Amino acid sequence: MSKIRTKICGITRPEDARAAAEAGADAVGLVFYAKSKRAVTIAQAQAVVAALPPFVSVVALFVNESAERIREILCQVPIDVIQFHGDEEDDFCRQFERPYLKAVRVQNAADIQTASARFPHARAILFDAYHPDEYGGTGISFDWNLLREYQGKPWILAGGLTPENVAAAIRISGAAAVDVSGGVEQSGGVKDHEKVVAFVKAAQAV
Repeated sequence: MSKIRTKICGITRPEDARAAAEAGADAVGLVFYAKSKRAVTIAQAQAVVAALPPFVSVVALFVNESAERIREILCQVPIDVIQFHGDEEDDFCRQFERPYLKAVRVQNAADIQTASARFPHARAILFDAYHPDEYGGTGISFDWNLLREYQGKPWILAGGLTPENVAAAIRISGAAAVDVSGGVEQSGGVKDHEKVVAFVKAAQAV
């Protein structure tokens, strides 16, 4: 198996971005969703990006945001990939001249099997746990066995991952990429650098 790709999401501080990069993470995530405890301002996002070395991708996460606001942020923050975590459809997601990831909140096998057809222009699908009131970052997981038969687009596993369970999650699901937020935190938006290192090491050791 090739190297497992890792993303540390919900970065709010430059020092956490540096720690993620030094640990070997492939990407960091910036949350532009006001209701999230990990939300960043444009100024915060600029500071985070400025702290990163080359070849670490910056992913901007949006939840049911207006196209105007997304464009405003893209003009001011150097973003490599957009992650849509709300109820957006493919036509909306593809208009911003960036590769996009689409989060699908999994309740059953059908959610997984229909994802590629629903989002034909997505660079990858991010499978996350379903929560009726929240869009990601919930710390809950779903049945990873549901992904074993998936034959669609490249995909990313998220939802309830920690340094302790990520290796098992990769083995069970067959994931080639994983995304973590709360599982490596001291508190909302503040990363625990030791946990970040442990998470990346555990994922890449599989």
